[in-house]
Amino acid sequence: MSTQARGSDFAELSRLVKQQGLLDRRIGFYITFLVGLIAALGLTGVALVLIGDSWWQLAVAVVLAIVYTQIAFFGHDAGHRQVFSNGRANHTTGLLLGNLLVGVGFGWWMGKHSKHHANPNHEDEDPDVDISVLAFSAEQAARKRGFFRLIVKHQAWLFFPLLLLEGFSLHIISTAAAVRREVKNWRLELALLATHVVVYLTTVFLVMSPVKALVFIAVHQGLFGVYMGISFAPNHKGMPVLQAGHQLDFLRKQVLTSRNVSGNWFTDFLLGGLNYQIEHHLFPSMPRPHLRRAQALVRDFCHRHSVSYAECGLFTSYGHVLKYLHEAGAELRGTGKLAPAGSR
Repeated sequence: MSTQARGSDFAELSRLVKQQGLLDRRIGFYITFLVGLIAALGLTGVALVLIGDSWWQLAVAVVLAIVYTQIAFFGHDAGHRQVFSNGRANHTTGLLLGNLLVGVGFGWWMGKHSKHHANPNHEDEDPDVDISVLAFSAEQAARKRGFFRLIVKHQAWLFFPLLLLEGFSLHIISTAAAVRREVKNWRLELALLATHVVVYLTTVFLVMSPVKALVFIAVHQGLFGVYMGISFAPNHKGMPVLQAGHQLDFLRKQVLTSRNVSGNWFTDFLLGGLNYQIEHHLFPSMPRPHLRRAQALVRDFCHRHSVSYAECGLFTSYGHVLKYLHEAGAELRGTGKLAPAGSR
């Protein structure tokens, strides 16, 4: 098949998707969901104040981690202009949800995430496969030094424990980007981030004793990081890693590097629609409620055009991720070598 013919495949799929109305806004869904999220955050805050200086606050920390992640999912949708037709409204929503409510810089995240979408699983251009404490190919593993080399050597075993630090990492890295003025409107972003930190820490330390407050923060932020990590990890980890000079057209580049997670409505809610990673990468602005309908259309299209379509259950996806990470560190353990990037 010629490159030109391949390039027309996505145009054909796009026409099918548009004919079904799958790119139309779903403002009613998003407004209802946003009201629910704000109510959940408010009720969690009320519970925190009413429970007071008690170890029962750890239950509140668990709930708050879930609420934070769901708010982050909504911010992700806004960043992709799924919520409103107006770009400024989406951006403002992302700033308020990300910086003010969750404490993660929206501008930094958008810059990083846009690069990921443009070149998913590309060894040189996707920031999501350029992580200091992990390696996704034998070549990356060989370049690690010192403490990071030791971690990569056993990264499959350490993957889930490392996610406990992901929430703290998101706060620190995104704030540092704003401090370095690497994002637009950095003053506004810093003001919103500072407001979040002041309100969060003041509330926690006024309500609880210092020891309980610190444990609360550790549990809340640790579980927030785990929830975020286990939601994003199945999407691309363990899928082919691309290198410079690959000949894949847009459709194949997005589909072959992505993995869907099968399930039902609960899976859709739990993973914030990220379980439809293939459809999301093909049509980033598609509203979350339409992804399930789009899946059947995209999967059938891929089968008809002999494009491999990866889909498995949630726990099976984690197995693939851990197996891949284990293989990537094999050379450092002296037990073998991962197949070259892009050959899997």
